[in-house]
Amino acid sequence: MLDTSPTDRGIVTSETGRNAISTLLQAPIVRTGLVPHTSAPASSTHKPPSTRDIPPVVLTNIPQVDQAEFKPYLSQIGTLYDAFQRAKGGGDDGGTQLFRRDKEAEKTEILTELLETSLKTQQERNGLSRSGFALGLAASATASPRSKVRQSGTLGKRGQHAATPLSTIPSIYFEQDFRLENPRTFDVVSERSDVVRPKESQTDGNRGPDGLPVLFGTSGRKALATNAILQEKLSWYMDTIEVHLISSISSASVSFFAALGSLRELHSEASDSVKRIRALREDLGRLDREMAVGGLKIVSMKQRRENLRRLWKSVEQLRQVMDGVIRCGRFLNNGEIEKAIDTLEGVERLIAGGGDSFLDANKAAALDQQGELVDLRKAKALGGVINDLDLLRLRIGRAFEGRFLDALLGDLRRHAESVPHRDTLQRWGAALQRTRGDHARQPSALPIYLSLDRSLRSDILSSLNGLAHSRYTLQASMAYREVVLREIKTLVRHRLPSSNDDDNESVMSASTHGGRQRSQQEKSSILARNLRNLTSDAAEDLIISIYSGVGETLRRLSVQVKVLLDITSGIRSPPASAGARVPPKSPPIATLNGYLDGPSTHSPSSESIQEEMHQVLDLSSLLGQAVDIAQTQITKILKVRSEQTSQLPLAMFLRYFTINRLFADECEAVSGRGGTALKNLVNSQIKDFASFMGEQEKQRLMQSMEVDVWNAKDFGIEEDRLLSRILQGSTMDADAWGKSSRVWEDIDEGSPEGTNGQMAAGPNSIGTKGGTQTATIDEQKFILPESAMVVLRGVEKLESFIAQIPSMTQEVSSSLLDYLKLFNSRSCQLILGAGATKSAGLKNITTKHLALASQALSFIIALIPYIREFVRRHYSPTALAASGLMAEFDRVKRLYQEHQSAIHEKLVEIMSGRATTHVNAMKKVQWEQQSSDVNPYMETLTKETSTLHRVLSKHLPDMTVSMIMDPVFMSYRDQWGNAFREVQLSTEMGKKRMLRDAEHFRARLSKLDGAGDIGDVIVAIVEQKPIERIDDAKPDIVEGRPIEEIANTNGKKSSKEDKISLANDRESAVNHTGK
Repeated sequence: MLDTSPTDRGIVTSETGRNAISTLLQAPIVRTGLVPHTSAPASSTHKPPSTRDIPPVVLTNIPQVDQAEFKPYLSQIGTLYDAFQRAKGGGDDGGTQLFRRDKEAEKTEILTELLETSLKTQQERNGLSRSGFALGLAASATASPRSKVRQSGTLGKRGQHAATPLSTIPSIYFEQDFRLENPRTFDVVSERSDVVRPKESQTDGNRGPDGLPVLFGTSGRKALATNAILQEKLSWYMDTIEVHLISSISSASVSFFAALGSLRELHSEASDSVKRIRALREDLGRLDREMAVGGLKIVSMKQRRENLRRLWKSVEQLRQVMDGVIRCGRFLNNGEIEKAIDTLEGVERLIAGGGDSFLDANKAAALDQQGELVDLRKAKALGGVINDLDLLRLRIGRAFEGRFLDALLGDLRRHAESVPHRDTLQRWGAALQRTRGDHARQPSALPIYLSLDRSLRSDILSSLNGLAHSRYTLQASMAYREVVLREIKTLVRHRLPSSNDDDNESVMSASTHGGRQRSQQEKSSILARNLRNLTSDAAEDLIISIYSGVGETLRRLSVQVKVLLDITSGIRSPPASAGARVPPKSPPIATLNGYLDGPSTHSPSSESIQEEMHQVLDLSSLLGQAVDIAQTQITKILKVRSEQTSQLPLAMFLRYFTINRLFADECEAVSGRGGTALKNLVNSQIKDFASFMGEQEKQRLMQSMEVDVWNAKDFGIEEDRLLSRILQGSTMDADAWGKSSRVWEDIDEGSPEGTNGQMAAGPNSIGTKGGTQTATIDEQKFILPESAMVVLRGVEKLESFIAQIPSMTQEVSSSLLDYLKLFNSRSCQLILGAGATKSAGLKNITTKHLALASQALSFIIALIPYIREFVRRHYSPTALAASGLMAEFDRVKRLYQEHQSAIHEKLVEIMSGRATTHVNAMKKVQWEQQSSDVNPYMETLTKETSTLHRVLSKHLPDMTVSMIMDPVFMSYRDQWGNAFREVQLSTEMGKKRMLRDAEHFRARLSKLDGAGDIGDVIVAIVEQKPIERIDDAKPDIVEGRPIEEIANTNGKKSSKEDKISLANDRESAVNHTGK
């Protein structure tokens, strides 16, 4: 058990105490858990053991055996062991049952579990060194206490008693991690004996029971080599285990020998069966030689004859195939493609072993008299024939493709040329009105692009049938797609002006070129120049023709694709076969809209054709590409004419915008694509036109105001219509503004006129006493100059532009505000600033001019609320709140009101100045001198006041006249009342002259509205005036001249100064009203 050879580790202990294996292998603390000795031993003569003193331990190399190797053996004896257990359970007369003790059974089960666990651990670590030993114990221990039986006499004396239980063996031997090299395990097994004999130290009289002296080591343990009790215990443990092993073997011996006997009987029966089989084989061989060989020869000969017959039939069938290929090629060369495809299909069916109609009756009977035709598709000799058939099918497919494309492309061209442009535009306009919510009843009529004649439908059906039979549907569909897209480009290109410039070249210049072909760049340059040189009408006709042609082509294309998909849904594609493609003879075909009797049945093959057509002729994709190509070409054309487009008249531009909008909506309705590039280009052109139109209207207004003489003009029927549209625009757009959107109608360039070419009066124009037609807004009349009517036309144009293009409301509204501000500032400069005296050649600014300017301002002030509501209605609510546009209109209105107030104040100021001048003249009058007439100052004053009142009453409303005349009369009351009070009269004659002037003042001004009792007040003041006597009164002499002369001179000077003062007030008036 112990190895006496030197240890592998070569460790020499340096301890002077205990010399156990544990102390040699590892430190005492790690292995034994003992506290290391830190003090020297009591005996100083002790020497540590060397490797020679330790007996060597020879370790046996035990091979490792996998537990799975025992499974075959256990499976073989398992059934026998079960049978044995059942027999023992029923009772055995010749056997002796073992004592049954529950306690030992329980211990046996525990031991079995320990042994199985130990077995697995030992196999993993040291192999099966103890596996056999543990397996024997396990077999003995796992046996049920009831099934353990020992035969009498097998174990001698022990057989009469129960075997020593395994529980008497220490449990350490059955532990799962039992390893003898473990110092603790070894210490327990050796019962703490010393491996090396310690040095003897005998004491007198100390001997053991056997008479041998007792040895005392340093540890007080017994020596392992001389421990006889320990060896006896180990031997007894081994005997106990051996007894249990023998008991287990003896229990299984009966079933083992029974199985051995059964095996011998089975071997004997197998030997007998082999002998019988050998005899049977000999009998069968004899029968085979005598009877079967002859019969097989007969059968072989019959089969050979059948093979020869089939060979002849195949050769004849092959000859017919070759004839069919030749006949098919002949039909194809003659243009009879229907017969060619029928013959080709018949040849393919013949190759596949099916009957065919192109053979005559005799040949068909000759081929079918021996049975069915032969399938020749796998014959190598037909490899070239199959290639020829594929080539013929390709040629037939291309022929059907040409017929298919000619029918569809010709229909597209005929439709695009036959539909009038007016009808196309009218259809687009009706669709636009429906989108706007205008559900006006339109005459119900089927669109032209939906009508297909039966001949076209028949041609399409025939072509698709041929394409399906020739398996060329996919290629034809792809070719149709390419041809359609190319046709869209051609459709746009053919309507463009010539790019050769032949009309502009002379014969000499043409000869100079020498017949040289122009480059593409030169052609493009000439084409662009010709496009720019087109008139507005010609350009509109060009765009309408292109748009109408493209739109009708797209609509017709969508109908064609739908018809194709509907027809192909009823065409069944012949199933492809290996080698040659063999279609059925007559595939059923369904027509569109139930033209045939019965409904079509959609087979999987028809669905495959329809799927191929749908993939290639995807309607949305095809129409989308066509729209993209058309819009790309059109965008280039429109971009070339961008400058000319921005300078079009308003009506022409609105028609241009409407045409582009209708075309974009049509493209979007057909393909679902709006055309971003085209829309962006048109939007940029709209912005350019809005800017150009705003500047153009401002220039027109400034030019008109520069030459305006500020006389009253008749408000004719055309102006009245413009005013009605503006007033109506606050609640709804005028119908006349939508006329430009009806592009299918011609432009009405005439203007409504009355008799003899004179404008007739409108509902908003009312005649005055002088015959001048006035404008009316909310029952308020306005006599307007030419400049105000120009403003009316400009505002109506801008509003019509907004009504047609609401997206430009913000930009055009800003132009509209600037337009109104321009009229206000320019009218202030011309009237209050007296600029009209230079621009229009007026001698001076009169009361009439001021009154007409006030009327024009009042007219615009009355229009601004309507304009403001019009803009609000077309502006989005969210953008309107953020823009502050409404507040800007209110600000412009206040500017007009301030300007008008400045004009009124100017009139009052002029009259006050004139009154002051006349008062000064009155103070210089010599009242004592004899005179029977009214003084000149009073005549002039009353005449000027009457003229002012007459002019104001003619041009201004009564309320406005009162607003102006009331301050004038109040000024007269104060000025003339004070003046007459201050004058001193010395004679009765002077008082009479003054009273005569006062009565003249009352007589002339009391007739005027608003004068009130001012005349009576002045007369009363004069009558109550006292006469003061002055002695020696002499006429005043100033520098040798009479006062009358000085007064007359001062009076003339005052009148001139009054005119100058009006001119000097220009700056203040302009600054007051604002620009």
